[in-house]
Amino acid sequence: MRFSPAAIALSFTLAVMSSASIGGRADDDIDARSIALMQTGDQESSAGRFDNAISWYESALAVDPRNRPAYIAMARAVKAQGLNGKAIRFYTEALELEPNDQVALAEQADAMIAKGAIEQAGKNIARLKTLCRADCSAVDRLALASSKASEKPQMQASAADAKPSVASVPVPQPN
Repeated sequence: MRFSPAAIALSFTLAVMSSASIGGRADDDIDARSIALMQTGDQESSAGRFDNAISWYESALAVDPRNRPAYIAMARAVKAQGLNGKAIRFYTEALELEPNDQVALAEQADAMIAKGAIEQAGKNIARLKTLCRADCSAVDRLALASSKASEKPQMQASAADAKPSVASVPVPQPN
């Protein structure tokens, strides 16, 4: 009897918490405002205004950080600017939301190849091969690009053979 008020309070708390989770949004239910901002970013990107597009994508992600297509679009925009490292990071963000996103995996592998990270790109390509069910031409293209990139001779900085020499410098004579 003396634990009845505590048990009633605990059961009421659990009931309220469980009903609150029922009213939440699904993981793939993206906020409509975020989608609208992303579409504006797509228009800017297709016009070649990548800085503006990136700003719109950032706004879309601020509204809804679960907007995986916005991460992919942002990665494409920064890759178009030649920033492959940033693109790889944004593809990684998209893959954290959906690890089996074939578009993100393929485009990240492409950015990795462009950056010279052939081994990491190979991991993406291997994963794509296991996920691909129908048209796997993109996977074959990436595998070919990866093998060609790994065959290129790697440039290495090496120390030049420097031979010390003492040049004869005229020494001023005291007067």
